[in-house]
Amino acid sequence: MSTTRPSHTRNLIAVLVLVPVVAALALWAFSWPAARTAPRDLPLGVAGPATATAPLEKELARQGDAFEIHRYDDEAAARDAVEDRTVYGAIVVTPQGPELLTASAGGPTVAQLLQQAVTQQAAAQGTEAKIVDVVPAPANDPRGAALTSSVLPMALAGMAAGAVVTMLGLRGGRAVVALTGSAGLVGIVAVTVAHSWLEVLTGNWWAEAGVLGLSVLAVSSAVAGVAALVGRAGIGLVAGVMMLFGNPFSGAASAPQMLPEPAGTIGQWLPPGAGTSLIRSVSYFDGAAATGPAMTLAWWAALGLGAVVLGAALKARATTAEPATDREPALVG
Repeated sequence: MSTTRPSHTRNLIAVLVLVPVVAALALWAFSWPAARTAPRDLPLGVAGPATATAPLEKELARQGDAFEIHRYDDEAAARDAVEDRTVYGAIVVTPQGPELLTASAGGPTVAQLLQQAVTQQAAAQGTEAKIVDVVPAPANDPRGAALTSSVLPMALAGMAAGAVVTMLGLRGGRAVVALTGSAGLVGIVAVTVAHSWLEVLTGNWWAEAGVLGLSVLAVSSAVAGVAALVGRAGIGLVAGVMMLFGNPFSGAASAPQMLPEPAGTIGQWLPPGAGTSLIRSVSYFDGAAATGPAMTLAWWAALGLGAVVLGAALKARATTAEPATDREPALVG
């Protein structure tokens, strides 16, 4: 006679089914964007007289929806667009041949892709392309590897802070103070390592610390906020979203427009992707195009902290409210 309990059998089946499903989901989330990396409506500038740029635009149009063409009158306007992060690069048509303006700080993978394309096109025409890196990546991180590697640690720091606050039973104002304080300290520690020691960030020190701290707070407050509303299962729920979607969909290794849709769009709605875009803008582009990702992180932090306060208020009301059926009957006579 089997002594295995039915509940143990169900748990065993659940593990055997759940683990492969989670593994398959993780492999899909990380491998699919990497395997399908290619330009999709990638903002690219074209500068020069209309008669000179027409053949170039026609050639780019043959690549389908790979590029979103922005037209500029001259090199100066195109350079401004690159520095403002309106476009990832710009091709300037000159009598001597094409000149490519890139910004490797905005994405070394994209800059390399554009350089290869323009170089090959120039070689086919018997000319030589001139490459100008308008906003170069830091000398200590020319391939952006350090910046890419920072996405996961910042997300993990946020998950850990939110989980610890929840497990310690901190609620309401105390939880808010703990979350904001820990995020601020993590931001200072992170910028000390990345800016002061490794020298892979080159912008304003305090602005970078604020961005990194806000990125952590967006994650930690979401973890603690959902947990405050639905219980400790919320920790795993939010952590799963950040790990399976936030990290691989962030576009940190390339650009959001290099990922298959809707991965690129979803990634910018989540803190890891928004945080990566914001730290690039603040550190390398003097804050250009920072409004969108900053608002995304701010909304995550505000909604998460609001959920923390709301969850504490609901729990306090449930604790103090005594059901009428539980009250002792009044003694008569």
